[in-house]
Amino acid sequence: MEQAAKKPRVTASGLKKIARLYQYAKPHRWLFALGMLMLFLSSSATLLFPKLLGNLVDAGQKGNIMEHINTTGAMLVGVLVAQAILSFFRINIFVTVTEKSLASLRQATYSHLIRLPMKFFAERRVGELNSRISADIAQLQDTFTTTLAEFIRQIIMIVGGIVLLGITSWKLTLFMLAIIPVISIVAVIFGKSIRRFSKEAQAQVADSNTIVEETLQGIFNVKAFANELFEIGRYKKKTDDVAKTGIRVGKYQGVFTSFIILGLFGAMVAVIWRGAILMANHELETGQLFSFVIYTGFIGGSISGLAEIYSRIQKSIGATENLLEILDEPVEILSLTADVRQPITGALSFDEVSFRYPSRKDISVLNDVTFDVQAGWQVALVGPSGAGKSTVVSLLLRFYDPVSGSISFDGKPASSFDLTDLRRQMAVVPQDVFLFGGTIRENIAYGDTNAPEGSIIAAARQANAWDFIQAFPEGLDTVVGERGVQLSGGQRQRIAIARAVLKDPRILILDEATSALDSESERLVQDALEKLMKGRTSIVIAHRLSTIRNSDLILVLDKGRIVEGGTHEELMMKEEGLYKGLGELQFLG
Repeated sequence: MEQAAKKPRVTASGLKKIARLYQYAKPHRWLFALGMLMLFLSSSATLLFPKLLGNLVDAGQKGNIMEHINTTGAMLVGVLVAQAILSFFRINIFVTVTEKSLASLRQATYSHLIRLPMKFFAERRVGELNSRISADIAQLQDTFTTTLAEFIRQIIMIVGGIVLLGITSWKLTLFMLAIIPVISIVAVIFGKSIRRFSKEAQAQVADSNTIVEETLQGIFNVKAFANELFEIGRYKKKTDDVAKTGIRVGKYQGVFTSFIILGLFGAMVAVIWRGAILMANHELETGQLFSFVIYTGFIGGSISGLAEIYSRIQKSIGATENLLEILDEPVEILSLTADVRQPITGALSFDEVSFRYPSRKDISVLNDVTFDVQAGWQVALVGPSGAGKSTVVSLLLRFYDPVSGSISFDGKPASSFDLTDLRRQMAVVPQDVFLFGGTIRENIAYGDTNAPEGSIIAAARQANAWDFIQAFPEGLDTVVGERGVQLSGGQRQRIAIARAVLKDPRILILDEATSALDSESERLVQDALEKLMKGRTSIVIAHRLSTIRNSDLILVLDKGRIVEGGTHEELMMKEEGLYKGLGELQFLG
């Protein structure tokens, strides 16, 4: 079993990190201040309650006139009503401030996250990032809505309660302070042990659920290898561990409950016993003892409650650190204007470009790659897997910058162009097309989110997609499902081509766009691609050499280097070479 991540300690630096997030609450600071005032007043009303109850008892015992008893009773009702009203407004104010602040935090985190460079996403899991923007912010929601208010409330109750106890009877207060805090601290230690074992049990249950999930997902392999008994044994061992830990938790809970009954009620008996002695010596009145006992219960409960609040603050510091780790990452500098300010013709060049991925700095992916492409050329990149073809594309899109060498567009360094301008003038049709889960219309319009319907339909026609779109009852409003599962591979490819057509790029990048299709789909997609490539620079990654025979330039990569370059005819005329070997293998085959 993996060990649970260590909780961050509650330190000044940790609390300072949480305070950083209060910039999102700053626009609502006056409303927040009003909520804090409501919190102080409602806590003060709670502290007033035991005092008035004691006065009521004293009034009855002394045989005071009914008017005094009724007045005290009316004051109690007034305090209760005021406390209820103050609590209602306090909760509503804190919830309002929290929801608005967290909406700003979510927006800021998402805006920051989506502008981070590709090297960041290459090193992180999607599930982890999704957890940061959902689970961690949800954790902070609990902190801002209840934990902070509870923490302040408990402090007010403890400090205010002790002050009022001292005013009531300083002798009994000293006696109480010698007993209650000790019991509360022991209760906190017991509670921590129980929580630790409970978390261990939860982790073991999670492990057992993982076994069920894995075996059901891989049931084909389980049965093919006849490992049913092995999996049953694995699951039995894990669930037996869960049971053992659960039994241990039960024993601790039993001891804890017994201690609470003995300790707290024993402490209460001791306080009342000591109070009775003071009453016998005429140093304390009945009502004062009554108030004192209630205050003692408030203080004991508040001290015990601080342990839970401390645990919540720990979680909040962890969630804050996770969020700040993202928010402190440097973002790409993107333009927010819709217009392209630096147009390109499509001419580009690589000059002795070398590259290593940030996560694998010991492995050289490209070595001294040099080539020139004129505007309007069709350039093919071929070579074995891992040769560096996709890396060339990533550098063109400026997902990464070269380690050495330079990339130019129209004779100007790539770094001199606005990043957004460059990417707006490029379009990619990948092998594994990603479609968003909305409609066909939305997926095509992703190439130009402001395009009218006529342009969308024209793009679909040019991509040979309009016929099958029309065949759907909902047409352009057909929902494609998650990642486009409702469409066939060829249909998804043609939607991606229509998206690229709508974007009208100067540089088109095709990454194995037809490799996974059947013959009929490939014919339709290839025809659409040929229409799309006319009049624009095209960079084509291909394994099927038949699709690139008419390319203006074919670059053969192997182990991060360009080993050959030329047209199809020039490369095939060589006596030997990697391209000729691949060509003979495919064409003769």
